[in-house]
Amino acid sequence: MNDKSKIIAGLIIFVAIVAFPFLFNFGKAKPAPEPELTPKAKEAKQCVRDKAYMTTEHMQLLDQWRDNVVREGQRVYVNPEGKAFNMSLSNTCLDCHSNKAEFCDRCHTYASVDPYCWDCHIDNPKEKK
Repeated sequence: MNDKSKIIAGLIIFVAIVAFPFLFNFGKAKPAPEPELTPKAKEAKQCVRDKAYMTTEHMQLLDQWRDNVVREGQRVYVNPEGKAFNMSLSNTCLDCHSNKAEFCDRCHTYASVDPYCWDCHIDNPKEKK
């Protein structure tokens, strides 16, 4: 029982170390960036799916497209409204969202994710070199 003060001091130090990152960053959170749309995207007024779905589920949709194209040879996606789209990141998505730095990279940097899309796809297929 003589070590009671050492145990309490140790617990206080432990709690302080664990709580430090939370206390240090308290109140510093930034709002998520709004991706910038190109004039063509604004003109189209409709994406493959609605904005809420694309904001949260776009990677799952792209993974599904990849699997359908590569494994099953299916190249046409029909959305819930019945409109058909070519399943292509480079030609369908980047046709409207051509500015990768302003559209993709801003949100991915904010969320600290590193998508592997660009391991295979070029970021602006229609750009002339």
